[in-house]
Amino acid sequence: MAQGIERHPLSRKQTLGGQRWWRWLKAALRPAGPLGVSRPDTDVAAGAEAGLNSGNGAVTRGALPAQMPDWWSVIQRYSRLLVAVVDLGTYRIEWTSDRFRKLVGMTECPPTLGEVVLIRLSPADQRLVRERVRRHVLNAILTRHYGQPERVASRWLHEPLIVAVGQTSGDRPRYVEFSVSSDLIQIEHLAEPVQTALSHCWETVPDPSAVMNQLYGEKTPLQAVLEQLSPQTYRASGTILIEGVDITEREVAQRLMQLLLDRESVLEPTRFKQVNTLMQRLFRAQDSLILTVEDDVARVYTDLEAPVWTETLYPVATLQTSPLFQAACQGRVLPVPNLVPPWATPFEQVLGDRGAKSVLMLPLMVQSTPLQLSSRLFGLVALVSNQLDGFDTIDLHHAQTLVPALVVAMRQTVQDGFSHIHPSVRWRFEEEAERRSLGLPPQAITFTDVYPLYGISDIRGSSTARNQAIQADLLTQLRLGLAVVEAIAATDVGAFIAQLRLDLLDYIQGLEQAVTVDAEVTLERYLQHHLEDQFDYFRHCSPEAAAAIAAYLAAQDPDHGCVYAARAAYDQMIHQINQALMETWQQQQRTMQQITRHYCDIEATDGIDHMMYVGKSIDGAFTDFHLHSLRYEQLRAVCACARTSFALKAHHDTEMDITHLVLVQDTTVDITHGENNERLFEVRGTRDTRYEIVKKRIDKAVEAQSQSRITQPGCLTLVYSTPEEWQEYQEYLRYLQREGWVDQTVEQGSVEPLQGVTGLKFARVRVLPAA
Repeated sequence: MAQGIERHPLSRKQTLGGQRWWRWLKAALRPAGPLGVSRPDTDVAAGAEAGLNSGNGAVTRGALPAQMPDWWSVIQRYSRLLVAVVDLGTYRIEWTSDRFRKLVGMTECPPTLGEVVLIRLSPADQRLVRERVRRHVLNAILTRHYGQPERVASRWLHEPLIVAVGQTSGDRPRYVEFSVSSDLIQIEHLAEPVQTALSHCWETVPDPSAVMNQLYGEKTPLQAVLEQLSPQTYRASGTILIEGVDITEREVAQRLMQLLLDRESVLEPTRFKQVNTLMQRLFRAQDSLILTVEDDVARVYTDLEAPVWTETLYPVATLQTSPLFQAACQGRVLPVPNLVPPWATPFEQVLGDRGAKSVLMLPLMVQSTPLQLSSRLFGLVALVSNQLDGFDTIDLHHAQTLVPALVVAMRQTVQDGFSHIHPSVRWRFEEEAERRSLGLPPQAITFTDVYPLYGISDIRGSSTARNQAIQADLLTQLRLGLAVVEAIAATDVGAFIAQLRLDLLDYIQGLEQAVTVDAEVTLERYLQHHLEDQFDYFRHCSPEAAAAIAAYLAAQDPDHGCVYAARAAYDQMIHQINQALMETWQQQQRTMQQITRHYCDIEATDGIDHMMYVGKSIDGAFTDFHLHSLRYEQLRAVCACARTSFALKAHHDTEMDITHLVLVQDTTVDITHGENNERLFEVRGTRDTRYEIVKKRIDKAVEAQSQSRITQPGCLTLVYSTPEEWQEYQEYLRYLQREGWVDQTVEQGSVEPLQGVTGLKFARVRVLPAA
């Protein structure tokens, strides 16, 4: 028994009687008197309405009787119930269970319940708790007013309430199912407005069904009474009991199931992020990945929390020796308690590289024949723990329960090719999937008469920078190879090694002058066949040769098998530039989607290019106003990318610049989805060929007179064909100038004819830095 708890007598009748244990507890606590809690003056809903919201007194564990029943220590130590007993007359907390105190972080002398519990609830959950307490007060009011008990249905009084309780540690909230009970509530005073509202309900004693009809109705007289109840409108005595059970795992599993069975759940990256978060929470996993199998190709998707997943392709044959893959093919949920190298296949390597110490494999099987006589693996979900033995039998049970819902959800995603089909056109793909599921023949997915909006932010000088990186890496590797050869030549093993040395000197001299297109492949292949293949012999020629070989190998990148330092720095810089441009564009794209629903595809290579299609076949509410608004917003987005490039240029010490171009076309095109298209959509028909030709060649176009590139660093270039197109975009430039996006000076000229395309013109304006 806890030290310092005041004892009070308890009769045997009270100890062994048929009353509920909490009623016994209340009776035992009643003689204790005030527990040092001053009466708060706020709402009991925040802790039995007023007293649970605020207060500055200390709360001790309630006084217990001298004759403690044997089972009390069992309840005190091991009961999973979360219990709080509140005196409705004084609004003080009489007693809380240890588990309740632990959940909300209460100390031995904590503040009132409202300060440690309701502050952890959302405003909506706080209102629900207040409403539950008011139900019991209303029941007592009706009993007092009409002189008949049980006017309110018991199931309404004790309806469970699920709330999310925030944790003091900053951890994710716990889900708790609470219920509120009461005992011996006596109404001592009612404010005049409440009495008036009550008089409008019934003149005679209502039967319980009439009471419940008004409680379930809207804007009824009894609802008006309930809404007016607060600690300021009544005075009462009695006990409120709050009981709860931690149902976090059950609630997370249920919410996860609902998301998975929602048709939209995993088709949208933001929703899949919710699914992934819930799965990791339910299984206490730190990471997760997806593997899908189609024909002879396995696709592994990682970084599932990102808007665009990282995809890696493997031949299925390379995974056949994986014990994990073999078990998954048998359809068994498999916990792997101890994942350690050496890795059997690239799949285990991926898991190991992501810090996996243990893994829970959830195989996704589909029926492979119409008669459902056999199943095949079409994918799996791997949950990763950074702890050994990170998953137990309870996790195994949860996984087995979730697998059917995962199969349904992931099949929808696999049907979309894991391409994250844009929300603006997903509905059409879903229609086609529905048609095919009914056995109907495939039908082309086409959107007719859509306006194309194309633009590009190109990294100028990227080819030169990459060539310089290739040159630097090859020179480093050649010089290290020369050091090996000179160490061998010092042992005087013959004239052949001297010729090899002269070859390397020639290659170095030529590479110092310039790097050719084939140098990267040619020189690395030469070094492999003429030098690296002989290392086993060369090591034994002399200690100096062995040391030179060690230095040569140490400089190599293990993933590329060659010196890759300068190229790695180049790749990293390009990635950072693309990422910054992509993030800027995505921010602007959210605004553009609010104008009108439209398709948008973005590709990142040396810079980013975007392709948007908009029209009535995509958004039925589309109008010319939407088109003009979207075109202007496209220009603002490209200007925002230009400003991002200014910051990148200042941050990176590089000669590379970024140019920006928008291609104008005021005629519509038809786009269609092909199963084998490189992009999701391609233009259809010969009348749209011209636009595609211009798209592919315009970034290298030059001015007809000066032969200089029409795109220039820090400038926005518009390419158009007709006077009408220029008139429209001239207005947009004026708006951009007014907003401070671009300079007042606009350069114009003609584009040198492209192969198959003539008559293009351009306008160029300098983008201004942000003020």
